[in-house]
This record gives sequence, C-alpha cells and structure tokens, in this order.
Amino acid sequence: MTLKRRLFSHLKAVALVAAIVLPVTTAWTQELRIAMKGTVDSADPHLLFTANRNVQIHVYEPLVFQDRFLKPIPGLADSWKRLDDTNWEFTLRAGVKFHDGSDFTARDVAFSIKRAQEIMGPRTYRHYLKDILRVEPIDDLHVRIITSVPSPLLPINLTTLGMVSAQAAADAGPEDFKSGKAAIGTGPYRWTSWTPGQRVVLDRNDAYWGAKEPWAKVTFRTVSNDGARVAGLLSGDDDVIDAVSGSLAARLQNQNKVKLVSDTSIFFLYLTLDQFRDNSPFVTDSEGHAMTRNPLKDVRVREAISLALNRTGLAERVMDGAATPAGQIAPEGFAGYDPALKQTAYDPQRARQLLHEAGWPNGFQLTLHCLNDRYAGDSQTCQAIASMLTVIGIKSKVEALPASIFFRRAAGKGEPEFSAAMSIFGSSSGDPIQSLIAIVESFDMERNHGVNNRGRYSNPKVDRLIERAQETFDDEERDKLVRQATALAVSDGGLIPIYFLKSNWGVSSKLQLSPRGDGYTMATLIRPAP
Repeated sequence: MTLKRRLFSHLKAVALVAAIVLPVTTAWTQELRIAMKGTVDSADPHLLFTANRNVQIHVYEPLVFQDRFLKPIPGLADSWKRLDDTNWEFTLRAGVKFHDGSDFTARDVAFSIKRAQEIMGPRTYRHYLKDILRVEPIDDLHVRIITSVPSPLLPINLTTLGMVSAQAAADAGPEDFKSGKAAIGTGPYRWTSWTPGQRVVLDRNDAYWGAKEPWAKVTFRTVSNDGARVAGLLSGDDDVIDAVSGSLAARLQNQNKVKLVSDTSIFFLYLTLDQFRDNSPFVTDSEGHAMTRNPLKDVRVREAISLALNRTGLAERVMDGAATPAGQIAPEGFAGYDPALKQTAYDPQRARQLLHEAGWPNGFQLTLHCLNDRYAGDSQTCQAIASMLTVIGIKSKVEALPASIFFRRAAGKGEPEFSAAMSIFGSSSGDPIQSLIAIVESFDMERNHGVNNRGRYSNPKVDRLIERAQETFDDEERDKLVRQATALAVSDGGLIPIYFLKSNWGVSSKLQLSPRGDGYTMATLIRPAP
C-alpha cells in the first residue's frame, strides 16, 4: 500500500471513530440526569408540594417569575400595575404558546386561578390566592385581577402558581395530568412521563418562547437514600443530586469529577404543639396514663421545650453543618429577617424549672411525629430532639413517617391528628407574610388562614398584625408588622423554630449550577461548564 493510500485509510478510520465518539459527547450534553431525595406525589400542578413544584415549574410557568433571591421579575406577564387598592392589570407576554401550539391568553389566566382556588387536596395554593375575588380578561393579552381587600403582595403571590391550558385542563383529573393529556404548559420542557415513586421525564420544548435549553431530555429520579444518591453521582449514573447531607458532603470535596455547591435556603424546621385540645392524643402522664389536662396548652411548657433544644448542636453535629440555627421564620438576607430576634438559648436547667412551675415536676410522656424522607437528616434530627426533651423530663418517643403519610395524618379528618409535630416550611413565594398566614395565623379554612397551623395556635394580636401587614402598600411599615407578628408568635410558642436548611448539591465537574433561595434543582439553571 502506498503512503498516500495508507494516509487515506488512516483518515477514514479517524473519521469513523469521530463519528462514533462525537454523538456520545453530544448526547451527554443533551441529557441531564437529576437524582432527588423528594418524591413527586402528584402530576397535578395545582396541588402544592415542594418536590412536585420543583419539577412542574419546568412545564407550567407562573405569571411572575423569581430571581435567585425569590424576588418577583416578569414572566408570562410582561408587566403589571396597580389601578387602585383592589384592582390590578397584568399585561401578558406576546407570542407565548402552549405545548400543543395554542396561544396563551388572558382566558387561561382566569381559568388557572379559578381552578387553583377550587381544587381540593391536603396542600394547595389557595392561601396564596385567597385575596382574589375575580379575574376578568380584557383582551387576549390583558387581564384585570380584582381583590376582595387591598393586596400589595399579589404579584409576589402569583409567582407560585403555574398556568395551565383552559382547553386541555377543563374537567381534568389526576390521571389526565399523569398521562399527559392535560399536561399542557408553556414552559421550556414538556411533561413526557411519570412513574410514581421512581421518576419524571421531561423533553425539551423546541418551540419555547424564551432561550432554547441545552438539554433535550431531563430525568428527575427519586433516590431517597442519601448515600445512594452520592454513590450515583460518583459512579456517573447521575449528573446532579440534591439534599447532600453534611456527613456526606466531605465525600464530594477535593474530587476531580464532582463538586459541592452550597447555599442558604428559605426552608426552616420547626415544632408545632397541640394548643387546642384538653386531652391530646399522644400525651400521657409520666406513668403512661391518659390525661384530661394538656400540658402543651401552657406557655411555660412550650418555653421549656424551646429551651431544651440545643439548636447549635443540632445544626453542627446532627446535620454536620448542613443547617443554621433558627430563632425566627426567615434567614439572614431574606425578606422578613429581624436581626433583633435572637434564637432561644439552650438552657435545660431553666426548662426543668419551668416544667415544675407549670405543675409537671415529674414531667410527662410525648410522641413526636416527623418526616423521614423529606431532607437529609430529618429523622436523625427528630431522634435528637426527642432525646433532648427526655433530658428535661418529657419522655419522648419518635414516629417518623414518609411525607405522603405524614401530611395526610397531620391534616387529620377535621382536626390535626398529632400532639407534637416536627415540620418543614418555606414559602413558595419567598414572602414571610405567607409563612405567617400558613403556619401561625388562627385556623380558618373558609378564609384559607392557618392551613398549616397544625397546633391550632391562636392569638388575636398576631392575627391583627398579619392582617395589617397584608393590606399596607408601605414596604417599611409592612416589614415592621411582619417582625412584630413573628416575635410575638415565637414568644408564645405558637411555633418553635429549630434551624434553617442549607441547600447542598452534588454536581458533575462538567456542569455549573446556579442555586435558588428555595433550594429547587432547576434544569434551567444548570449548564455545561465553560
């Protein structure tokens, strides 16, 4: 064979190898594999659950988007203006189409809000939409929203709700969204399939109104075991993992193929205590006998429980640094944070003294209910808290439950089932008033107040402060009212803050991830590394 022919044959071989190798590289940059701790429990975008919304926001977009710090920015609504105290006008972005090719119009806005206000379920968006009296399409690109009361937070609240197609979602039930029949949004990704308890697959919307996404396919895979998620990342089975525990974070540091990304989160852990029943179902005396007097209704007992918690120990040792001690509902740097409101000091001796003063020198027994699959370290924190309470004389045992069971039982049939529950909350809107409305304000299902107030704490002074904060258009006055309401609720033991979660992700070194304050793992914020 001549040199020329040998060179030609070599070049053909190189070209053949390139033809084989390049598509593999291209395929890697086209597919994104995300392993998440949480489990999507519904395909319906108007049933609220963090794992659900994290995935669904790729498909169903809100009128108002959020930046990294959850501040409102234009989304499907290009702009908005307040006409008077109860009338707003939103101008929709022109040229937006649903995945089926139909136009997104004001009629879809009216339908989506009405549907979300009426849907039934353990967790909905109703409390974000409670002020909306009616929605009136003006023309295809303009819609008027009338509120029942002055609602300065309306644009912020509308960051939470994904828009659906009025045509596709009319009379749609859970199966219609699961199958994809009603799963028609405007987002950068289309809903392709959902295997409950396992995975959700999204495909890129090539007709998206915004910038084209680099990922042709995104798979959100449920891997509840913390170690298994880390192993999947290290082996290359997954490109991104969420909820990396502090104890496992070290495995991702000083690695060539993966890296750790960490950021402050709005999600905070807190205790709620039964304050409305005389005979609380999971409280007994020190000998295990039922009682007609509920010690949790005494503010001194609630203070004792707060004093018993070593928040620094929980954050640094139990969570291995993946949390920050909390004394309020908003972390530093976020709306609602009050630098004057400090966390309760750890003082078990004072806690025992308060129990004695309250008439419980021998303590009592308590069952603490909590989640075991919501975030890394949840059940371990619950066990540690039970031990801390036992030290001061409240002999505690733990019942840790999957989220699907926990939230159903926490809501109960007419009234909450638990006596003491460890819950996690973060307002989807990023606004502290919504946190107060949901978990502190007096329970009123008709008005969508206190829907997550599982201890049924009620203080008219707190309620008035929250109501005033919702109605004032003066930002400084609103912040002042929020801080006052938070301080009073915390001092009452209406809720007992424990810590703020840090959002930790494990990421392939071939990628870069931009975090959000709500800790969501967004394919739209993950890009190939430069």
